[in-house]
Amino acid sequence: MIPMSTCNKRSACRWRDRGAYIVAVFVVMALGLGSRAFADVLPVFVAEHFGDALWACMIYFGFRTCYAHKKISFSLWCSLAFCFAIEASQLYQADWINYFRGTTLGALVLGKGFLTADLVRYTAGASVAFLLDLAWPWRKSL
Repeated sequence: MIPMSTCNKRSACRWRDRGAYIVAVFVVMALGLGSRAFADVLPVFVAEHFGDALWACMIYFGFRTCYAHKKISFSLWCSLAFCFAIEASQLYQADWINYFRGTTLGALVLGKGFLTADLVRYTAGASVAFLLDLAWPWRKSL
């Protein structure tokens, strides 16, 4: 562990930021998995749309974890590019990747089929995460 005397204030803030973003990743992950697991008791709109939007939120906060030192708009654009690339990859239908998509992990990471509506959901999710990031009170103390 690096002694705090050798770290400047900005470095300490970045590590605090990363910790908050890691927590956000896991909270959003739990919400997203919950939206899938309890889809039968949630309102139809929530069950149909929130899973993909929350996945994009999780990707956004993952990028913020890795790139806390960059502008938050960088993470917004990276998360959208990543989500759109994963969605576009669903147009590729080789046996080996379809086998992986047939597993729980593969379905969660790669999805199962291309839907244009998913692009809208990803945009909404990443945008909400971006706006939440802008509004968090602890950001103003940096």
